[in-house]
Amino acid sequence: MRVAPQRTAPRTLPEYVDRLQQSGLYTFTRERALSDLSLSAIAVRRAAGRLLAQGRLVVPRRGFFVVVPLEYRSAGAPPPPWFIDALMRFHGQPYYVGLLSAAALHGAAAQQPQEFQVMTNRQLRPAAVGRTRIRFLLKKNVGRTPTVSVKTETGSMLVSTPEATAIDLVRYPEHAGGWNNVAQVLADLAERLEPVRLAEAARLEKDLAAAQRVGFLLEHVGARDKTGPLAAWIEAERPRVVALRPDREAAGAPKDRHWKISVNEEIEVAG
Repeated sequence: MRVAPQRTAPRTLPEYVDRLQQSGLYTFTRERALSDLSLSAIAVRRAAGRLLAQGRLVVPRRGFFVVVPLEYRSAGAPPPPWFIDALMRFHGQPYYVGLLSAAALHGAAAQQPQEFQVMTNRQLRPAAVGRTRIRFLLKKNVGRTPTVSVKTETGSMLVSTPEATAIDLVRYPEHAGGWNNVAQVLADLAERLEPVRLAEAARLEKDLAAAQRVGFLLEHVGARDKTGPLAAWIEAERPRVVALRPDREAAGAPKDRHWKISVNEEIEVAG
């Protein structure tokens, strides 16, 4: 009986990177490479520098490496979904993919986001990874936001649910293309919204004003049928009148009595 030869352990960093890719793995840390290879820290650093220059590796954060397969060499890196979960575990931070990036993953985006948007509970500087920019947005209570696990080419990542995405869009309009774009994305997202889950997402966020703005905008784009439980929860909370745009003067603006919104911004949505 012929016995297949056993694969020898990689001895160099290039061999190590090739072996990882063959196993479907596209990330590693400096510490892991030092543990797996019989090389000094200086040797690993020099070898990594050569692979970086060749476009074989990219470094979103010092000490964290992403393997670049041939088909993504011209882009400088594989897409963020390939490595975002591993990157956030490297940071030791809770996270989820949110806002326009989440909306696009749920099939709703008036325009493709210019950056990959990630919510986390600690301020992190943006990361340029190849041609892609990853934006980390601070959200203190990120752990209570409803999420779903979305499969990726290399595993999975956490993404805000359609309902939680809707709430976030009105809380961070400056990162969602402004109020007209928020309304357009909500219109595209509406068919994915489940009314009871929308009300629950609003309750978990404990942001009554955001819930009022979501309800108003959904009704504005013709999706009032998604807002029944949300409206009931808002009414039970006895809301006060709030401005649609909290950063703009609302005196004299018309009032929406159902949602108790001072409409101080004219919202235009494509037909």
